[in-house]
Formats: sequence, C-alpha cells, structure tokens
Amino acid sequence: MSGVLRLAPIVTLILMLGPVLAGLLGTVLPAFGYLPSLGADSFGLSAFADLLATPGIRVSIRLSWVTGFAATACSLLIVILFCAAWHGTVWFTRLERLLSPLLSVPHVAVAFGLAFLIAPSGWIMRLLSPWATGYTQPPDVAIIHDPWGLSLIFGLVLKEVPFLLLMTIAALGQVDGLKTRLTAMTLGYGAMTGWLKTVLPQIYPLIRLPVLAVLAFSMSVVDVAMVLAPTTPPPLSVLLLRWMNDPDLSLRFVASAGAMVQLCLVLAAIAVWLLLERLVAVIGAYWTAAGQRGIRDGWIRGVTGIGAGSLVVVTGAGLVVLAIWSFAGYWRFPDALPDGWSLRGWQRLDGQLLTPLVTSAWVAFAATVAAILLVLLCLENEAENRPFGNRIGSAQPEWQRRAVLLLYLPLLVPQVTFLFGMQVLLISTGLDGSAISLVWAHMIFVLPYVFLSLGDTYRHWDERYKRTGLCLGRAPVSIWLRIKLPMLLRPILVAMAVGFAVSIGQYLPTILIGGGRFATLTTEAVSLAAGGNRRLIGVYSLLQVVLPMFGFLIAMLLPLVLFRNRRGLQVNR
Repeated sequence: MSGVLRLAPIVTLILMLGPVLAGLLGTVLPAFGYLPSLGADSFGLSAFADLLATPGIRVSIRLSWVTGFAATACSLLIVILFCAAWHGTVWFTRLERLLSPLLSVPHVAVAFGLAFLIAPSGWIMRLLSPWATGYTQPPDVAIIHDPWGLSLIFGLVLKEVPFLLLMTIAALGQVDGLKTRLTAMTLGYGAMTGWLKTVLPQIYPLIRLPVLAVLAFSMSVVDVAMVLAPTTPPPLSVLLLRWMNDPDLSLRFVASAGAMVQLCLVLAAIAVWLLLERLVAVIGAYWTAAGQRGIRDGWIRGVTGIGAGSLVVVTGAGLVVLAIWSFAGYWRFPDALPDGWSLRGWQRLDGQLLTPLVTSAWVAFAATVAAILLVLLCLENEAENRPFGNRIGSAQPEWQRRAVLLLYLPLLVPQVTFLFGMQVLLISTGLDGSAISLVWAHMIFVLPYVFLSLGDTYRHWDERYKRTGLCLGRAPVSIWLRIKLPMLLRPILVAMAVGFAVSIGQYLPTILIGGGRFATLTTEAVSLAAGGNRRLIGVYSLLQVVLPMFGFLIAMLLPLVLFRNRRGLQVNR
C-alpha cells in the first residue's frame, strides 16, 4: 500500500501535466511553421503575420480580454460583498444549500437559459408584451450577441459566482471567519466593514487560485461564447475553433498562432490581476488604519442580498423556460405560454437523443471515477507523510507542496492552447477519436475540481480515529477502507458529483480529442445553437441539467441510506 501511495502523486502529475506540456509543444511548433505531416518542415513567423492580417482580429482579442476580465471581477465582487453582508446568517445558510444544484448546471445550459430569457423574443419580453412594452412583434434590438459582450459577461457571472462562493465558504472554514467577524463587531465595527477588514485578508490567499482559474476560463471559453457572444467578429477562442475545424488545413498554422496569442493574453491578464491585488492591498491597508467602522451598512446589505437573490432567480427562471420550450407546441410572440404542449422533442429519445445521453453519462462516470481514485491516493499519501498531531502541510517538503499546485495547471492554461496541440499529437500516433483518449481529456479537467472539492475536508479528518484503530490491531489499509472512507463518504460523493457535472459540460475536449466520433449532450446542444430550434435545444439543455443533479441527489441520499443506523455518520463533520 505504501508503495502505491508514493507512486500516486507522480503518476497523477504525469497524467495531468503530460498532455498539457505535449499539447503546448504541439501548438507552439505549428505556430512557428513546423508541422511535417502537412509538409511544413521549416520555422518562420508567417502564421503570426496571417493572424494579424485577419479582418477584425484586434476586435476579437479585445473582446476576449474585456469580457473575461469583467466577468471575473464582477463575480468576485459579488461573492465578497455577499459574504461580507450575510456570512453567519440564516440567508447565507439557505443560499449555501442551493450551491450544489447551481453548480450542477453546465455552463452552456445556463447560457441557453439566459438567452431564452433576455432575447428580443425571450420569455421576459413575452411576459411584458404588449401590456407594458406595446410590442406585438419582437423588437429589433441586439440583446443576445450584443457588440459589447454584455450578455456573455452576464452569462459567465451566473455560473462563476456559485463556484467562487463554494471556494470562499471552504476558505472561511479554515480561518474561522465567523468568530473573527464577531470579534470585530464587538470592537464597534459594522458587519460588512469588520468582515472586509479582518476576514477577507485571511481568506483571499486561499481563493486566489480559483479566482485565477475563473479568469483563464472566462477569457478563453468557447461554448458559452458561441451562444451569447458577438459573432462579427466573435471572441478569439471561437475564431480559433473555426480555423481548427476548417477543411483548409493551412488554417491550422493560423489557429496555432492564435492559440499562442490566447495564452499570452491569459498570462498578461493574470499578471495585471496580481498587480491589481497589490494595489488593492495597499489601499486596504490605509483604509484599515483609518479606523472607519462603517456601522450604517444596512442599505448595502439589502442591495447585496437582492443582487445575489436575483442571480439565483435568473438562473432558475432560465431552467424553467428551457423546460417550457422542451414541451412547447405552437408558441407565438407575445404569448406568455404556448398554445399547446408536445412531446415531439422528447420522442427522439429512441433515436438521435439516446446516443448523446448515454455517451455523456459513461464518459463523465469514467473520468470521475479515475479522478477520484487518483485524488484519494494523493491525499492519503499526503496524510501518511504527516506525523500525528502536526499541522497540515508541516511535514511535507516544499517541493511537494508546490507540486500540488501543478494539478491546477489545466485550469490556468486556456483549453484552446494545448488541446489543439494534443489533437495533432494524437492524430500522429493514431489515438485520436478513441474512447480512452476522450476519457483522459475529460479527466484532465475533472481532477482539479475534484481535488478542490475534497482536499480540505480530507485533510481535516481527525487522525485520532486512525490512532485508535492502530491500537486495536487494525492494519492501515483496513483503517482506510473501513473507518476513514466511510466517514468521508459524503464529501467523496459530493466531489464525484462535482466532477461528473464538470465532465458533462465539457465541449472543446469532446470536439477536438473525440475527433467528431462521440456526440454528447453538450456538443449537440451547441451545434443546435446555430439552427435556432428552441424545442430541441430545450430538451438537450434540460438533460444536461438533469444528469448532474441526479449525481448530487445520489451524493445526498446514499449516505443517509447506508448509515441510517449510524447517527454519527449521517452528517458531514
């Protein structure tokens, strides 16, 4: 067992970093003109010249930068203000319970739900027309695909706020944020001011990595951008995918050059973000030293609560309208509801719909199982190297603590940057379009989220249970299987549900690594976006939501069933 544990981190890093590094190499070489399989065996900069000569390329680059940065900043600001205003209250606890359902909804499903809500012919306009707007026909207004990317920013905020809130809640548990806030309030500080001055400086270093991951994702997202972003020109990531899938193979070089530009954009954005952190820290230090107590913050708390609640309502309303469209018959504008109901979309379950449903399920299950096994072995190896009674991480060498950060590299490197190169390398080895390659590609993105979800809970497991088991003559393997894992079953299942949801929502890895041989709910829904068949989009998007929610439901109910006679195991400690 000890040998397996020692090998687990090494194997995990190879499986995670190998494709990223190989994919980067496979992207860098064509970007500089070297791709022998297409007859290019010399280096040059012609691909970058062709990229810069592309009409609208500078607008695409600017759009990617602005929307990604704005979405990340807005998401983080909403989370910080909401936590500062409502941490420790009943409403905070209630919203915390909604995180699992919100996290289970894939990005593209949220995007479609938002589009069906705010489009000129969307549900909001139907509910307001004609009595409030006077419209009997959809107005000619560019709400979706607006040139400023506002709908794209809004769609990303709807999905990233729950994720950052989950990471913040985990961080609050590590620093005992509630006690710190109460101490500040006893010294005369307002609830929000006390939290911002005492708790935020402690938790932000713990959530910095997830924030940077959100920044990298928002600047290079493809599926959400295809639904909500401008089209003339689109963001850089969408443009790169078009070139990569174009029958003209010469565009592969331009796509690779664009992928390198995308990587540089993300790295520059991260650098700017870190500089802004230092600036905010300096301003915050002066603000803290100034001594303002901010007692009168009731109106700010109210506005923050309304804002956070509105995001939940919009997300829920988007899912409702997706469900309505999936069963809608004839539905003309401006009717609030369809004239009738139909099962035509769902009747495709015995045909075209069944295949992507099954493919999505088994790929997500395989990738999640592989990820959870690797994460459990890595975390247990970390625990074995930590002497009893020592604080977390105290016994680990510095290089091991830093190596863990490499697991998050796939979240910080844009997908389009290394998946292009990974596809080229898989084609050269004949492994493209295989099931194992597809599961591997999904696992690369699933494992970091599983690690983020499970890591803190696993590390804080009380090692005294292990000491008791050893004193009773149990072997370490038996203690791990019969004591530790059952006690941690609920957080393990929740982490698996998170990983399952992440895999269901993967678009670019399925398209590129799957080689077009595997149709999933996400790929089919995105492909339908151009056609505008709202009924079919509603069916596919609703199934995208149902599958991950089913995973979270199992994670909640299974421990209650298994441990119904063990009261101490019925709650997550």
